[in-house]
Amino acid sequence: MPDRTWPDHLDDVAQAVLARDEERLAALGDLVRIPSVSADGHDPAQVRRSADLTARLLRGAGLEDVRLLEVDGAHPYVYGEWRRAVELGPGDRRVASTTSLANPGDDAVTVLLYAHHDVQPVGTPDRWHSPPFEPTVRDGRLYGRGTADDKAGILVHVAAVRAWLDARGGLPVDVKVVIEGEEEIGSPHLGEFLRRHADTLRADVIVLTDATNWKVGVPALTYSLRGLAEVYVTVRALEQPIHSGMWGGPIPDALTGLLKALATLTDERGRPAVAGLFDDVRPVTDDERKRLDALDADPVQLRTEARVLPGVEWTGDPERSVLERIWMQPTVTVIGMDVPSLREASNTLLAEASAKVSIRLAPGQSPGRAAALVEQHLHDNVPFNLHVETHPGHGGQPWVTDPRGPAFEAGIAALRSAFGTEPALIGCGGSIPFVVPFSQAFGGAPCLLTGIEDPSTNAHGEDESLHLGDFSRACLAETVLLEELAARAGAIRAGEEGGPVGDGAPSGN
Repeated sequence: MPDRTWPDHLDDVAQAVLARDEERLAALGDLVRIPSVSADGHDPAQVRRSADLTARLLRGAGLEDVRLLEVDGAHPYVYGEWRRAVELGPGDRRVASTTSLANPGDDAVTVLLYAHHDVQPVGTPDRWHSPPFEPTVRDGRLYGRGTADDKAGILVHVAAVRAWLDARGGLPVDVKVVIEGEEEIGSPHLGEFLRRHADTLRADVIVLTDATNWKVGVPALTYSLRGLAEVYVTVRALEQPIHSGMWGGPIPDALTGLLKALATLTDERGRPAVAGLFDDVRPVTDDERKRLDALDADPVQLRTEARVLPGVEWTGDPERSVLERIWMQPTVTVIGMDVPSLREASNTLLAEASAKVSIRLAPGQSPGRAAALVEQHLHDNVPFNLHVETHPGHGGQPWVTDPRGPAFEAGIAALRSAFGTEPALIGCGGSIPFVVPFSQAFGGAPCLLTGIEDPSTNAHGEDESLHLGDFSRACLAETVLLEELAARAGAIRAGEEGGPVGDGAPSGN
C-alpha cells in the first residue's frame, strides 16, 4: 500500500480506492485471460469478449449509459459516463441527481478517460516464463500479455470512479470513459469513429492511462509522442521458385534483392538514410532541452532496461543524447518479413519476398510524407531491376505539447500526492494514434498521459509485466486527479493551457 501522502480532506476517498486493491487485481486477471489480440489473423471474437467484460466492469464501477460503440469493420469500443458533477464534502454520501447538483452549471469540467482493451500478439511463446494469458504474480509484478498495456489502464479508471462513488456518492467532475479495441493496430477506424461519436465523447480534458513512468516509484506525465508510419514492400524476381543449384549465379533471387534494398534504409550508424526524411523534424526547444537534462538519464541503466546484450553499441546520431534519439528523432526499422522459415527452406531461388517497415516519427513530421519517402527509396534501391511493389499501412501523427497550465498542474499535484515524490516530465518513443484526432476534435483539449508501465514492463515483448505497487499508486493518483481538475475548473474551461509546441498545430502521436 502506498505511504499516506494524500490531502487530509481526501482520506475517505483514498481509503476507498486502496480498500479494493485485491478485488481490482482479480478483475485485471480476468481481463488478461482473454486473448484480445486485435491484429489480423487472430480471433476477433476474443476482442469482443474483452469489450463485453470491460463493459461489465464499467457498470460495476457505477458508470451509466455503458454500451459498445460500433463502427463497421472495427473492433468494438466501450463507453460509459457520469455526468452529474457535485460538490461533495467528506462524509457526504448522498446520491447525486440532476436535481441535487451543487450548482456546477457550465463550469463543470468534463473529463474523458481513455484506455484500450486490445493487446499485442504474444511474440515467441516459449520465451515467456509463464503462459502469456495466465496472469502470474512474481516478485511484486503481475506477468501476462496486456497486464500493463493497457488492461491495467481500464482498472485505473474503474478504481477512480468507484472510489468516489463509494466514499461520497458522486464525482467532482463529469466523467466520460472510452476504451478502444484497436489501438495496437494503429486505430485504423478512428476517423470514422470520431465522425460518428465525437459529440458523445466531447470533453475539456483527456486523460490517457497508456504511458510509462520514469522508473518504479517515480511517476511521469508524458508531453510528447513519436508518430508512426508503415510501408509494406514486395520484391519479385521469378514467376515461381527455381532450383538454386541449376540456376544460381546468373539468376537473382527476390530475398537477396529485398535484403539489399532494406539494408540501404539506414547508414552504418543505424540512422535513417532516406533522402528528405529529416527535413520536417521540429527542432528541440530550449525548454525541452532543459527537461531532458533534468532527467539525468544513466546510459548504463537504460541499457539494462532495454535488455541490451553486452558489447552491443548504441545506434543513431552520437551527437544527440539517448533520450533525444528515442523521443525526438525518426527511426526506420524492418519489423517483419514473409519468407520461408528455416524448417520450410529448400534449395531454391525465391520468386518473391515481402517485408514490413515501421517508421517512428519525430514531432512535426507527417506520416503520409514519411511513408511516401520510404516507398520511393525502396523503389530506387531494389537491385537487379527486380520488380517491386510498395504500399503504406496505418499511420498516426506525432504529438507534442507544452506541459504547463491548469490541467497539467492538476496532473502533477495528483501524481505527487499518490507517489510522494515529484513527477518527471518525459517524452515517449511510442505512438498513441488516438491523441491528436481527439485533441483536435475537441478544440485542442489538453491531454494528460499518465503511466502504469515502467522501464521493466517490456510492453509488446515477452514477459510483459505490471508493478503492483505502482498500479495501486496509479489508481490513487487518478482518484485525486478528478478533484484537482475540479478545483481548476474555471481556468481549464477558459483554455489557460500551455498549448501545442512548434507550428501551433498538435503534432499528435
